[in-house]
Amino acid sequence: MAGFYFVGTIIVIKQQLLNRIADKSAVIGIVGLGYVGLPLMLRFAEVGYKVLGFDIDQSKVDALTAGKSYIEHISADSIATALERGFEATTDFSRAPEADTLILCVPTPLNKYREPDLSFVLDTMDSLVPYLREGHLVSLESTTYPGTTDEELLPRMQSRGLNVGTDAFLVFSPEREDPGNPNFTTRTIPKVCGGYSPACQEIGVALYSAVIDKVVPVSSTRAAEMTKLLENIHRAVNIGLVNEMKIVADKMGIDIHEVIRAAATKPFGFVPYYPGPGLGGHCIPIDPFYLTWKAREYGVNTRFIELAGEVNSNMPDWVVAKVAAALNTRKKAINGSRVLVLGIAYKKNVDDMRESPSVFLMEKLRDLGAEVSYSDPHVPVFPKMREHHFELSSVTLDAATIASYDCVLLATDHDKFDYAALKEHAQLIVDSRGKYLEPADHIVKA
Repeated sequence: MAGFYFVGTIIVIKQQLLNRIADKSAVIGIVGLGYVGLPLMLRFAEVGYKVLGFDIDQSKVDALTAGKSYIEHISADSIATALERGFEATTDFSRAPEADTLILCVPTPLNKYREPDLSFVLDTMDSLVPYLREGHLVSLESTTYPGTTDEELLPRMQSRGLNVGTDAFLVFSPEREDPGNPNFTTRTIPKVCGGYSPACQEIGVALYSAVIDKVVPVSSTRAAEMTKLLENIHRAVNIGLVNEMKIVADKMGIDIHEVIRAAATKPFGFVPYYPGPGLGGHCIPIDPFYLTWKAREYGVNTRFIELAGEVNSNMPDWVVAKVAAALNTRKKAINGSRVLVLGIAYKKNVDDMRESPSVFLMEKLRDLGAEVSYSDPHVPVFPKMREHHFELSSVTLDAATIASYDCVLLATDHDKFDYAALKEHAQLIVDSRGKYLEPADHIVKA
């Protein structure tokens, strides 16, 4: 009889949470209100859930409480609407028991040795552990190496006395946000979800199916973790390949962008990737090294991943060398030259500065003695960053300003730039994005 009661209790706990998800009475807790957590919050609020957002940054909480957005592509109106629907933001983790789900959307960077830094995930989880309760679902969305959810989060939940898979639940569901991409939204991007157990899987799929058009279940948290790494490693390796091809083509006097456009006309067997001044964003420059690090535990040398990382991380040096060579042909040195960097976000049409290659370009030029300025319509003031420091504001572009620089370095090809005016007035343009198709004496491809 006792055994029957135990099984019945398990069923009741799971079913109660499933019912609350289904009738939208569940309170959704989202921990980390950045580029991943904030869009997810908006989506849950949009379909009728009450959302409780947690962040350690009081300034973010204050901004959201006042109905303001700190991410360019997320409007203040959308924040205000979420507040009207019951959204609250807080720094008080003791309110975690109010939520039925705790979705972790925190950074997973690399340390100075290019090894995984899980401190944000683990510190966040440690802050939540005292407040975990029966019936909680914990979902990790932060990209990480296979095994993190089971090896790090599971024991912390168990330390609270929870029997994960019966009276509490654990899943890994990697984020797939693409900031600023108008073709995909949180709702329309398919969501991968892997659970610690079948019951965990069932609850995780139910939760995300309530707000995402298509949920893709996989057999385990490790499979879900590996899925996200494969997606980003695939991109990193192919960008590394095309960056290497760019260097080879340049030595041969061939325009790699012309070659890519021609190759892309093949209707099968070829996917175009485009070279640039390096890799940016929180995922692609970082995530491959999570697998590289973990693979060593199994005695595997991930040669493709490491080679691609080496090629991509060397691209800023290659671009700076092109700047130096271009200035040299005009009898100028980098030392003392005025260089305007166009675009410092990591990709076009966003304000996201994470791991932006433009910042590395600025630092390398500055170290060589250049007088560096930047212009970016999406980043009016150079932000406070942990490892990069510039006291600069975006330069407003007009004919006289453009002409006053010895070199204009196109680093991020925002649509808001007037490329015709730049071509007309700049003394020298170094184009690292292949924006200018027609050759000109004062335009150098990098």
